Amino acid sequence: MSESSDDILTRPLGVEVPEPGPRAALARLRALGRAPRIVAGGLAGLVGAGLGLVLLFGDPQAGEPRITVAITVREAPPAAARPQASVVAVEPDAPPKLQSSAAEVETASGVTVVRPGGTGAPAEAVVIRVPSPAAAKLAPAPDPRLTERGRHGLLPRLGEGRVRPLDVYARPEEPGTGPRIAILLTGLGVGQAATASAIVKLPPAVSLAFAPYGAEAERGAAHARAFGHEILLQAPMEPFDFPDSDPGPQALLTSTRGAENADRLAWVLSRFSGYVGVVNLMGAKLMGDAAAFEPVLREIAGRGLGFVDDGTAVRGAPADLIARTKVPAARAEIVLDAVPRPEAIDRELARLEAQARANGFALASAGAVPMSIERIMRWSRDLDARGIRLVPVSVALRGARAATRVTRAD
Repeated sequence: MSESSDDILTRPLGVEVPEPGPRAALARLRALGRAPRIVAGGLAGLVGAGLGLVLLFGDPQAGEPRITVAITVREAPPAAARPQASVVAVEPDAPPKLQSSAAEVETASGVTVVRPGGTGAPAEAVVIRVPSPAAAKLAPAPDPRLTERGRHGLLPRLGEGRVRPLDVYARPEEPGTGPRIAILLTGLGVGQAATASAIVKLPPAVSLAFAPYGAEAERGAAHARAFGHEILLQAPMEPFDFPDSDPGPQALLTSTRGAENADRLAWVLSRFSGYVGVVNLMGAKLMGDAAAFEPVLREIAGRGLGFVDDGTAVRGAPADLIARTKVPAARAEIVLDAVPRPEAIDRELARLEAQARANGFALASAGAVPMSIERIMRWSRDLDARGIRLVPVSVALRGARAATRVTRAD
């Protein structure tokens, strides 16, 4: 068949037009595929379509990585196969007898101590005293019968029938015979680590004096009483080299007598509750000034408390002033850590023990520092075997005979 005149006129010169049909269509597609812009546009369209489907229907393979693990439950190995570890000996406070060996501690407490290689307790073993149900319990504090509201908080006072906080809050003395020793540890409530160490490591019969400044003083005092320790309150007082040596805010000064010192003492007495008496914090100058110190002692006595001189001053309060104010008072005969070295503290502890054997009673003080706590703890481990009884400081305050034995006349 001949071509029409229109096809001849519209056909490009020199280009052969293929006959229509499947082969022609396939050839056109191949031509289009060779064009880069067309290929790129097609791929972009496919990617866009895929993303649209994912957004519309979600990705079935999406999500966090996950793995399936089979868990097999196995029985615990027998006790003999478990690794042995170093053991801390636990010594309960079980009056009236204090165990003197690790074997006795285990027998009394029912705790089995596992030691590497079956050896005995190491020399440096830490002994933690845990209050037992049979231990002496202290009266709850504050007792509403013995408190009143002051400008700075709760203050101790005499109760009906002249019941004294000194008697109600005191730790009971355990029955027994033989020489008695009372130890007062001062400076608690400021360093939390030293305070916790003294409360836990030392026998409950050791009395603890808290400074009024620590943020945790009230909580620490309550914790100490929960462990059976009798507590006292330290009152900051003026030393001879004041202000080079400063006992702290609200200190009782010889230059601020009368109402000012009374208000400062009220602030100190309201820091926490449950104490049996007041202890000097520094104070050599104030205690030596009868005119300034007498109102302080009268206030302490009037509130049913005792006063303890920690023995750090060369001269304490004059004996005639103590007698005139009728305050229950005592003075530490030995400052155990006056020379802060282990061998010196051990020497003073031996002297304290000898003095107790000679006089029947002795009172000592020490600061709440790790070295002093450690030496007292070691010394106290076998006191029962040596025939010595530890008693609280209130023993020196409750009764004229006991107070006379430990109060040193100037």
